[in-house]
Amino acid sequence: MFRFRICMSLLLMGVAVSLSAQQYKVTSRISFPGEGGWDYLIADSANRQLYVSHNTQVEVVDLDSQKPIATITGLSHIHGIAIADDLNRGFISDGGDNVVAIFDLKSHAVLQKVKVGTNPDGILYDPSSKHVFVFNGRSQDVTAIDAASGKVVGTVALGGKPEFPVSDGKGNVYVNIEDKSEIVQLNPSTLRVEKRWPLAPCEEPSGLAMDASTKRLFSVCDNQKMAVVNADSGKVVAMVVIGNGPDATIYDADKKLVFSSNGQDGTLTVVKQDSADKYSVVETVPTEKSARTMALDTKTHQIYLSAAQFDLPPAPTADNPHPRPKVVPNTFHVLVVSPQ
Repeated sequence: MFRFRICMSLLLMGVAVSLSAQQYKVTSRISFPGEGGWDYLIADSANRQLYVSHNTQVEVVDLDSQKPIATITGLSHIHGIAIADDLNRGFISDGGDNVVAIFDLKSHAVLQKVKVGTNPDGILYDPSSKHVFVFNGRSQDVTAIDAASGKVVGTVALGGKPEFPVSDGKGNVYVNIEDKSEIVQLNPSTLRVEKRWPLAPCEEPSGLAMDASTKRLFSVCDNQKMAVVNADSGKVVAMVVIGNGPDATIYDADKKLVFSSNGQDGTLTVVKQDSADKYSVVETVPTEKSARTMALDTKTHQIYLSAAQFDLPPAPTADNPHPRPKVVPNTFHVLVVSPQ
């Protein structure tokens, strides 16, 4: 009887753990016609719209119906989108024309284009300074734009190739420096680099997210690691094993979960924040190969990942020894991953 009770207790504990574990799965997809690749996407949860980069245009999706409702055109090679709800403005980094396009959130009309550095990539709106920061990969600097007027207010050299940025909303902007494997802390008001922190053993960091309440930064790295960094000291406090080919990470503050989208594996790593300095992988969700960038709807907790099918790469040549495969036309889509 004693042994039976122990077995039953262990069984019930296992059931409780299983029931409390987070479960996510792909529940639908949103398809778009056309050709070409993509980069970042962002969910404007307040206004219930999703903005998706798609080659030379931005696809706008209604988050509630999950249907496309508009397209922002007249661009060259889109990387990222930033949203300033308080100003009714959106901002698009166009790496082909080296500009930031400013658009109206209601009409989706492009209002103006601002010349920035070379190959603008990651972009964010910092509410504390009311500046938009666009991080220029080829010129290795950041251009600051006054979000209300659209005027450039400064350019700051970063000393390396910037990737994804994040703001704490309280006077600090952080960005991954891919080729130096470090994080740079930038003051958005004075436009000065304040600190540089190494991320070793993280290599080639790309996606960056933040838990502002615990002041923890999450960098996903090319060597299948997620570095957790104290945003005050710069100390790497945890290192989590993730999937292969990550390009984005997001933090769900309500659920205390960190996500890594792994395009090469075709998986989504779900990491639980047990405490400020302790993290554990709780689930690896099958998605699709190529699903490397993502966005979070903070209202529904659904995650959106861009993906497509690819042709076989062309034969290598002397001029192009490592040719990239092309996207199969009319296969671009966004996966919807939902908590169960």
